[in-house]
Parts: sequence; C-alpha cells; structure tokens
Amino acid sequence: MSPRGVATPDVRERLFAAAERVVEKGGPGALTSRSVTAEAGCAKGLLHAHFAGFDEFVAELCLDRFARTAAKAQALSRLAGQGTVARNLDAVALALFHSGGPALSGFAMTRPAAALRIRQALESGAPGFTAIQEAITRYVQDEQELGRVARTIDPHTVALAIVGTAHHLLMTTWPGAPDPRPAMTRLVSALVEVAR
Repeated sequence: MSPRGVATPDVRERLFAAAERVVEKGGPGALTSRSVTAEAGCAKGLLHAHFAGFDEFVAELCLDRFARTAAKAQALSRLAGQGTVARNLDAVALALFHSGGPALSGFAMTRPAAALRIRQALESGAPGFTAIQEAITRYVQDEQELGRVARTIDPHTVALAIVGTAHHLLMTTWPGAPDPRPAMTRLVSALVEVAR
C-alpha cells in the first residue's frame, strides 16, 4: 500500500484499472470506493481526494473508457487499405466490451448522479458513441474509395448499426449473461459481407 503523504503516480488510471478488476472478479455489486482503493493498493481516502464522490468516479471511469474507444475509432482511417475491413471494425466495436465494459455501463446507469454526469458530459461534446459513429462512417467511406467496400452501401447506416448494437449490448448485458462479443463480431462480419 502507498504510504500517506507520498504522491501516487497516475492516480486516475490506477483507480480506474482497479475498478475494472473489481467488476471482473465480483461483478458490479462488488464495486465500492473501498473495494477500488483496496484493489489499487492505496489509502482508502485517495478516491475521494481526487473525485467529488463515488458517483463522479464511476461517471469519469465510463467517460474515460468511451474516450479511449473513440480515439481507437478515430485511428481507423489510418488502417484503410490494411488488414481486413471486418477485423478493423471489429477491433473498435469490441474495445467497448473490454475490462467489464457492459457491467460498468450498466452499473453507471443504476446510479442517477453518475448517469446524469455522463449524459451532461456527452451533451457537452465529450467523446462517446457519436464520435465513434462518426469515425466508423469516415473509415467505411475511406474503404469505399479504395474499392474494398461496395459503393452501394451507406457508411452512415453501417456505423449506426455497429454503434447502436454496441450500445444495446452494453446496456442489456449483466454478470452471468452470455458474452456479448461474439454477437458483435457476427454483426460486423454480416455488415461487411453485405457491403461487398
């Protein structure tokens, strides 16, 4: 455990990663400020020293993970012409499901203050599903220019189908439910097949 009075490097990420491990081990019901700090191996008050409360912590964790996936989606355009279209799209879609994503999203939605904070941040322009959808649209358009995706398909519809399905699976998956990732992979493959 980190001693009192000693700076803890990259506190946010350390606590976020600890929260993901807690959810992976015990489900969202195990997620408390104490379980997070215990998993992170730091003082119990560290979470509250960096966040206004547990709801803010949960909201910031979800927003951080959305932003990471959005950054990954924005990097898709650099992959145009490389690998397979399905694999490139699948990697972005599945990024939302890593590290307990469905459980964390569902947990956040059960906490009104966290859900409100997430909604307000997204409405103010924080990267989330809209940024991911826009990046996927641009990527599909880039692949159309290269002839790897048929011009007869609508890139906006492909992006909406991927993001909408990911959102649905994130909000309706709970611990013990079937793994949502295979369904996501099948959808991406089906969309790309239709696109050919």
